[in-house]
Amino acid sequence: MACAWDFQFRVLLLGDSGVGKTSLLKRYTEEEFTDTTGPTVGVDFCCRIEEPEAGVKVRLQFWDTAGQERYRAVTRSYYRNAACVILLFDLTAHKTFESIQNWYQEVQERAQPHPLLFLLLGTKSDMHGQRRVPREEAQSLADSIRAPYLETSARTGSNVAAALSLLCRELLRAARQEKPAPAEHGCGGCTVAEETPQKKILCTC
Repeated sequence: MACAWDFQFRVLLLGDSGVGKTSLLKRYTEEEFTDTTGPTVGVDFCCRIEEPEAGVKVRLQFWDTAGQERYRAVTRSYYRNAACVILLFDLTAHKTFESIQNWYQEVQERAQPHPLLFLLLGTKSDMHGQRRVPREEAQSLADSIRAPYLETSARTGSNVAAALSLLCRELLRAARQEKPAPAEHGCGGCTVAEETPQKKILCTC
């Protein structure tokens, strides 16, 4: 029996505690927002299937990581199997923006042998009066790490779907160009069959 998707990619969310990683995923996957989201303990997991083009389904497998230092050992164990990393910072807290370079360097050092796709997201864009990170400064960092940059709000939903749809298209493009942003199978009974021009995931489970 064939899987319900053609490609699957593991996507890792990284950023300091409190930047809104869990809220962004909740908005994206459940179209909901809550002010009472507590800090992630270790790593949480959720999925969503996108159809970036007619007849092609992509399963995005999100790993929502804890930002606290005491959970770093758990978080680091997921670096190697990721296809993409979303780096998030809080537009109202410049310190979280300053941490992005550290997160980026840590992934680069530990995600060998394959390079990853990166996406930089500024969160809480609806809080205009409390903004502390200028767009120009954030865009400059994004350019330096060769990552697309978008500003999002889990509260209003602004740019959340657009950001993840962009990510999906970039992953699909990379997979078709056979860049090292690997599509992976979704369960123990799945195998990857080579096809032209793309890889097709077949499932025997």
